Amino acid sequence: MKKNILDLSGNKGLPLPLDAAISFNPFIDYLRRRVAGEKTAKAGIYKNALALFEKHNVQNLDLTLENIHEYEELLEQMYVCLSPPLADENEVAWGLGFPFQPVIFYGTAMLFELMHGTVADQDKYVVTKTPEQYHQNRLQLVYSFILQRLYNFRIPVPVEQYHAGVNTETGLLQYFAVHINTDFLQVEPVGELPTPDFTELSVRLAEEEGYGVFEKMMPLSMFRFRGITMVTISDVTAEKAVENIESVRLARTPDNDETSYQHVIQSLKTIVRNKTIEFDLFPLVTVNNEPVYGYRKGGTGILFDVWGERLSPEVFRKQAKGYFSNPNSFFSKDIFGPKEIEIPFLDHFRKLKVRSLALLPVFYNRQPVGVVAMHTWENNTFDETVVSLLEPALAALGSLMQVYIDEFNLEIENIIKEKFTSIQPSVQWKFNEVAWHYLHDRKRGLPEKAETIHFNDVFPLYGAVDIRNSTLERNKAIISDLDSHLSLLMNTLTALQLQHQSVLQEEMIYKCSKWKEVLKQEQLNGSDENKLVTFFKEETTPYLTHLSKHNGNNELLTGYMLALEKFNSNVYGNKHALELSMQMINNVVNNYFESEKDQLQRSYPCYFEKFRTDGVEYDIYIGQAFAPNHPFNHFHLKNLRLWQLSSMAAVAQLTAALLPEMPIPLRTTQLIFVHNHTIDISFRADERKFDVEGAYNIRYQMIKKRIDKVHIHHSEERLTQPDKIVLIYFDRKDIEDYLPFIHYLQEKGTLNDDLEELELEDLQGLAGLRALRVGVTPGNFDEMSKVRLTN
Repeated sequence: MKKNILDLSGNKGLPLPLDAAISFNPFIDYLRRRVAGEKTAKAGIYKNALALFEKHNVQNLDLTLENIHEYEELLEQMYVCLSPPLADENEVAWGLGFPFQPVIFYGTAMLFELMHGTVADQDKYVVTKTPEQYHQNRLQLVYSFILQRLYNFRIPVPVEQYHAGVNTETGLLQYFAVHINTDFLQVEPVGELPTPDFTELSVRLAEEEGYGVFEKMMPLSMFRFRGITMVTISDVTAEKAVENIESVRLARTPDNDETSYQHVIQSLKTIVRNKTIEFDLFPLVTVNNEPVYGYRKGGTGILFDVWGERLSPEVFRKQAKGYFSNPNSFFSKDIFGPKEIEIPFLDHFRKLKVRSLALLPVFYNRQPVGVVAMHTWENNTFDETVVSLLEPALAALGSLMQVYIDEFNLEIENIIKEKFTSIQPSVQWKFNEVAWHYLHDRKRGLPEKAETIHFNDVFPLYGAVDIRNSTLERNKAIISDLDSHLSLLMNTLTALQLQHQSVLQEEMIYKCSKWKEVLKQEQLNGSDENKLVTFFKEETTPYLTHLSKHNGNNELLTGYMLALEKFNSNVYGNKHALELSMQMINNVVNNYFESEKDQLQRSYPCYFEKFRTDGVEYDIYIGQAFAPNHPFNHFHLKNLRLWQLSSMAAVAQLTAALLPEMPIPLRTTQLIFVHNHTIDISFRADERKFDVEGAYNIRYQMIKKRIDKVHIHHSEERLTQPDKIVLIYFDRKDIEDYLPFIHYLQEKGTLNDDLEELELEDLQGLAGLRALRVGVTPGNFDEMSKVRLTN
């Protein structure tokens, strides 16, 4: 037995203002009761102990921590009477402490060994109690004792408190359950015993700050405490480490994901009591029921190095499916040992200097959800007994890996929603509502019918970024490529004719010359293009292929066949260069609008949808219907219109900046259609997209499709021009919001001072169209980018 003073508080919390002292009185009273009632041989033990206490004449003495060890003989008698007869002090963590203070002054060697050298609550990966929470727990313990002893009013109080400390030998956290026995404590009032309102008291205790309020109602200074607490301590490190893993699963967020993962790894090290052992979790994520890798969560990443980086997706998929169809554990204390040398899959682990290795399948609801790897580097090893220590954590790891899998699936689902469907966050709530109604009816056995998802009275905004003369440029590129190939073919056939006369070759040369005359007209239609391609594929190519097989390494034929291979691959020539230029424009425009999507939602929820043509078109809808609980104001619409105008200027500047890099220079035009009245839209389930509703609203769609190539009235000039923005409208009132924005951007140097007001030609079913046209200043993108939506 030891008689050291051991403070378990770790200097946490405020000291309780208690009138407390160590006293043997409660234990002496306990001995007298046992002597009077005991009928077994234990009666002799209690009689001897009672005689010893009476001999020392300690009844009614208040003792302090400074002089308690003068009574070591009496303390030992308490241990003899209160501990199991066969208990070994090296196996039982038992001690005596000061009343309601976390101070132990006498105990077994096991207790002091467990507590010695720990750094209380200094762990960095587990959130322990705050000083306020610690103080609250101590108040709870004291007041529950007062209420029980003086008022016979019982409230549920945890009998165990938990203490955390870092083991100085392993450097890992340890947890201890501290059981406090108050049987040998007494409390008495100082003065008249207060009579609290127990109805109000019950309400107060149910509140989070209840004991703090109770402290004001019945201050601790009104009571006196005497006696000794009996403490037993047990190591619950494994249980608490498993709880830590479960709490990570519940508390983790995207912001703390990496930190949370490291908490899990540290908890696993705590469970196996060895900080040299490393861990990795490998969740089994699938796409279309096929395993995929690359969902790396943290740790040393050794499984991702071995299974992810080294294997091709196809090989990984095959091996993963084979393993998880019949998952089993693997363990080797030394993968360099003679028995393991012939196991091929260990080779890469050896290259990474792994020594001991264990691979354990992890399950959730009896289904495999991943693998946990235990391993050491170089000279450190572990054996099977260490692996078995991990068993209590496998269920918690299974639940955690299922969370990772669910998050992966949700991420895939969100990408599908964001990139490939019309279900955006601004309208998701409506889909949720309709889905719930559908489910509710089905649960009640009512006929299942899907509601129409619609949003009424919303303002539309339409914009189009078009590649100027894309059809003409494409036609020119195709003609140029066909003409170049015809020239090569004609030259090849002519050279072959000089080597060996052939009537068939002469006929092919004639056809080539006729096709070149057709191409000179620069008006190749689709039918002619198909006929020319057929001429290449079915006449000239088979013939020249036949010649190449019989003429061996003829340089003319070899050169042509290589050129033909490139021609057929569509990755060279003017058409390919044009596609690259168009792709550059579309990428920069798409990326710009993608980067702006979130910004659009910050001012007010709206629906934004892009369409790919030769350029990019978009529809935006905004109105009260998208956010019933967020009041809509005309300022939200104006805000969006300013963004629309400034974003078109940005697109014009971005695409113009690409000109030096384009294989074939292409320009863009920017068009905005201003519609100053609300429309109704609904979700068309057959096409999985939103569309307008009603005859009047359909007219809006019709106008959008007819204005892209409109001309100025009494002119052959196209309205849309490179480096300019046009706004098409019907009534002067429609552009009242835009005019101040145009002037503002002109003052900022984003737009030129060349605003035009134009009348447009009549279109089928459309008359009275007007337009504004203004130029975009090149090289001012930095200034323009500062024009942002405001919240």
